[in-house]
Amino acid sequence: MEVYVGIDVSKDRLDVHIRPSGESFAVARDGDGLADLIARLQPLAPRLVAVEATGGFEVVVAAAIGGAGLPLAVVNPAQVRHYAQALGKRAKTDKVDAEVITRFAEATHPEPRPLPDEATQLLADLVARRRQIVVMMGAERQRATRLPKRLKKSCERVIRVLEKELAELDREIDTTVRGTPAWRDKEDLLASVPGVGPIIARTLARSSVRISIAWRDSPPKAK
Repeated sequence: MEVYVGIDVSKDRLDVHIRPSGESFAVARDGDGLADLIARLQPLAPRLVAVEATGGFEVVVAAAIGGAGLPLAVVNPAQVRHYAQALGKRAKTDKVDAEVITRFAEATHPEPRPLPDEATQLLADLVARRRQIVVMMGAERQRATRLPKRLKKSCERVIRVLEKELAELDREIDTTVRGTPAWRDKEDLLASVPGVGPIIARTLARSSVRISIAWRDSPPKAK
């Protein structure tokens, strides 16, 4: 029995659907949530984990899945949308979207593109380090709530350094993920963006211009 997994990605959470079991669940789009996701998917040995390209929020998710050695494909949102219309799926919820992505993957059988061993290890290391940085930022913010004003400035300086490191890790994860075989052709993804036709997409792809939206986990903030 082949297992397919579809993941709908939003800013703060991941909605997951599994076929043929029909199981659905959601996890936070943060370090703990990604660790929980991987722990739940690995025993299933899925044929494919399909993640819809959503403008940036999916990158760290793809990195975590690829780094765990799971078969991954980042799929075209326009194709998924057309497939949903063909199914008559008019409801628009994250849970329904995850189911449609899974059914799309099961019906179209996009070929998983294995990552080279070095890319898999690099992604695993980058995601692990990113989680460590986010945890350190949260700890410093909590620590600042218990310190006198003069020492709070020390925490603020440390947080600024960690924020710069996090941004650098984000860029490296983005570059690494988009360079893997699991990432669909640039032109294909660009053409799925509303307002971007094939000619513009081809021009942007040739110019190596990437469309991205800044994304970042939201570590706990001091109250």
